[in-house]
Amino acid sequence: MRDVFEITSAKAMQELGKDIARDLSGGAVVLLSGELGAGKTVFCKGLAAGLGIESEVLSPTFTIMNEHIGKTIKLCHIDAYRLTSAEEAEAAGICEYIGAPDCICAVEWWENIDGAFYGLETVKITIDKCDDVNTRKVTVER
Repeated sequence: MRDVFEITSAKAMQELGKDIARDLSGGAVVLLSGELGAGKTVFCKGLAAGLGIESEVLSPTFTIMNEHIGKTIKLCHIDAYRLTSAEEAEAAGICEYIGAPDCICAVEWWENIDGAFYGLETVKITIDKCDDVNTRKVTVER
């Protein structure tokens, strides 16, 4: 299934994240694509809110992964920008979280470690910047 949304604000991007969170359960993997500044982390803020997570969601670019603990599930927000392979993700300990039944993983720059998702059901979110600086085209593939 493929849906396309036109998003015109950070608030609307967060709302989309909240909406998608409602359909997720433990073991879910959300793969986020988009250039720098497209809104991947803003989407993850909404995802966390939709999961009932109250901690602040920041980009994990330098830490590679941030864990956010909710009342019923945790969100592992992963940024694979600095990684170059699934083997590197495995060595960093990230793969033990991907697909784990007690968490939902949101992975920015997933293409860098695409072998880490073999055999898993994923939700792919592609965020494209539009001519209008505030507008994004978001494609959701389930």
